[in-house]
Amino acid sequence: MKIGIVNDVPLAVEALRRALAARPDFEIAWVAHDGQQAIDYCAARTPDVVLMDLVMPVIDGVQASRTIMARSPCAILVVTVDVGANAWRVYEAMGAGALDAVDTPALAGADARRGAAALIAKIDQIGARLASSGAVAAPFMSASRSDARLVAIGASAGGPSALATLLGALPKNFAPATVIVQHVDRAFAEGMAQWLNAQSALPVRVAREGDRPVPGEVLLAATNDHLHFADATRLGYTAHPEQLPYRPSVDVFFQSVTERWTGRAAGVLLTGMGRDGAIGLKAMRAKGYHTIAQDQATSAVYGMPKAAAALNAAVSILPLPRIADALATVFD
Repeated sequence: MKIGIVNDVPLAVEALRRALAARPDFEIAWVAHDGQQAIDYCAARTPDVVLMDLVMPVIDGVQASRTIMARSPCAILVVTVDVGANAWRVYEAMGAGALDAVDTPALAGADARRGAAALIAKIDQIGARLASSGAVAAPFMSASRSDARLVAIGASAGGPSALATLLGALPKNFAPATVIVQHVDRAFAEGMAQWLNAQSALPVRVAREGDRPVPGEVLLAATNDHLHFADATRLGYTAHPEQLPYRPSVDVFFQSVTERWTGRAAGVLLTGMGRDGAIGLKAMRAKGYHTIAQDQATSAVYGMPKAAAALNAAVSILPLPRIADALATVFD
């Protein structure tokens, strides 16, 4: 795996070099010392993964991520000192297309090995996503319909910004319950829910085990296990299937909607790398639910919605600004 390092601090670059040296299958393609260099290097020699710092001279990591995803897209992992203290910048970078975030490993001392292991684990997770061809569809069970209404949303790279735009466009009297599966580590889920809540007229919070979706509320998947409908009305988390590289998986959630939800529903698949959610969206359409995929022009990463389009899983393929109005029409 070819890896690009973007960091202007020499000690941090050395710490990353040492961490990556533990894996013979990792090759450092180049080192950029600011965001502009990263943009130029990605255009000339696009790596498999970019390790992107956030605070840098010339162009910062958020803008560099946005430009790279527009010009020479590749997987971006935010690697910065104290992810928690930089949470808002992390969310902005994820909105620009970054997949995940991890603390910069220490150069030496007791925390060096632990930090290196965390970094390598994140890179391996991204590698598994890139290699994945999608989940296997599961059979769904028929059930009698109720009057309850549900919007099921899946997103990955670029998702935070897309979700903020979509939720911000929904009116405060939007009646259906909304449940979101965004590819995000559980360490960031609570903060992301708070961030989205500040930009939405609808209340947004993380989904807890046993929660029942209620009208006018938005729930966000909050663990590295898969969010699913445990029965017709209650949400839960499951570790299975364990082999999926996407955790939480949009496919698992969408499939559970087709298997257990008994009301009306709409499925929405937003920007993201890979194929997660495409098969689940197809299952939702086959059951008669309205399905929407974000179009290429407004997607930060046209992977998941592209896969859905290829499967003919979406009833509508729409630019992001039109999706909120389309959902309102679906449930009129």
